[in-house]
Amino acid sequence: MPTNAVAENVFGTLGTVCWSIQLVPQVWKSYRDKSTEGLSDWLVLSWGIAAGFLGIYAIVQNLNVPLIVQPQLFALLCMISWGQCQYYGSSRPKWQSLLLGGGALALLGVFEVAMVFAVRPSMNASAIRFFGVFSSVLLALGLSSQYYEIYQRKEVIGVSIAFMAVDLLGGVFSDLSLAFKPKFDSVAAATYTVVVVMDGVVILLAWILNPLARRRRAREALALEVSSMDAERTEPAEDQPAEPEMREQGQV
Repeated sequence: MPTNAVAENVFGTLGTVCWSIQLVPQVWKSYRDKSTEGLSDWLVLSWGIAAGFLGIYAIVQNLNVPLIVQPQLFALLCMISWGQCQYYGSSRPKWQSLLLGGGALALLGVFEVAMVFAVRPSMNASAIRFFGVFSSVLLALGLSSQYYEIYQRKEVIGVSIAFMAVDLLGGVFSDLSLAFKPKFDSVAAATYTVVVVMDGVVILLAWILNPLARRRRAREALALEVSSMDAERTEPAEDQPAEPEMREQGQV
């Protein structure tokens, strides 16, 4: 595509907006349900750490401002969601969950600043590429843990589909932003594309597995109801043989 600074920043801003709010539906869902059942805490923790690595890569590579801000906001929301997993899922005390989430975010911030100052002066290409590639690996590993949750439960529960859809759109817009840069960044594009593909798989699984799970539960409930009705019918029949025996004793 031809270089277009306006399109680059517009799509970058749209990607940032999406990735700034994508976890809000998930955070709200967990708060409303007072549960994170079905949501892999490894997913949000891995994504939060991946955002730190992507933030280092974006700053050192001097990507556009929206793409630099994006991973910082993403990391914040990921750690909030991870803190919820500790509170609702692991039943930790509230203060402990806040300490874990806030501490992880602070450590990530310190690590990001330290790595930027360490790598930027030398501009070592291998080191810079490592941060971008490792971010993609962590994103993929995080979603793999969610796939395992889905495999175990045979449905997608605990995960906000709105979160996945907005996350997917954020990846698409970020890819488009890179397409209009003077020099296309293949490493950053790979990171965003991994998110798009793997989020799309979760949404597809929800469309396929969730209706099947609802029908399965309906069949199980119906079978249980029929079984209880059959049990009620057989109870009087078990008492009937005692009546002829009483009559025979009366005749004697």
